[in-house]
Amino acid sequence: MSETQVARAGHGEKAQTVSAVHRLLKTAKLAIVTEYRGLTLAQMTKLRREIRQASGEYQVIKNTLAERALEGTTFGHLEKLLQGPNGWVFAYEDPVVLSKALIKFADDNDKLQIKGGVFEGQFMDRAGVKALSQMPSKPELQARLLATINAPATQLLRTIQEPGVQMVRLLESLRKTKGE
Repeated sequence: MSETQVARAGHGEKAQTVSAVHRLLKTAKLAIVTEYRGLTLAQMTKLRREIRQASGEYQVIKNTLAERALEGTTFGHLEKLLQGPNGWVFAYEDPVVLSKALIKFADDNDKLQIKGGVFEGQFMDRAGVKALSQMPSKPELQARLLATINAPATQLLRTIQEPGVQMVRLLESLRKTKGE
């Protein structure tokens, strides 16, 4: 292969990578940029596993390729974070669950630094990502809503049953006093 053919092949691979990252950004609900310098291979493997369990993905992407992939997406604000080696976290389902997993890992491993992220077109610094992780997740909100919906029915049932319960208590206390 000549140098020109090698350069073209390299360019084709780069274009494919940019296209693949662009597709990830189009489907992601949340993207977070991290600095992973100093993490061991075992720690990186554990991080990827925990992110995957939270319906996300962790990838290391060259800054020049990431910059091209960000064009035309709602994640353009992340371009200002593209310095040094970066790991990208993508959330595809519940961003709160993923941010909880990432914050927990970062708290346990001080080598992982969260630079910032974008959720629903809004840029978040590390504090913003941490605030997102402290919000209730979708299942927690659904449970709260269900409890709120059921509360009046439960209270009504107790109110309807209370006279009968009081009567049983009264008869039981009369029985005990008569027996003495």
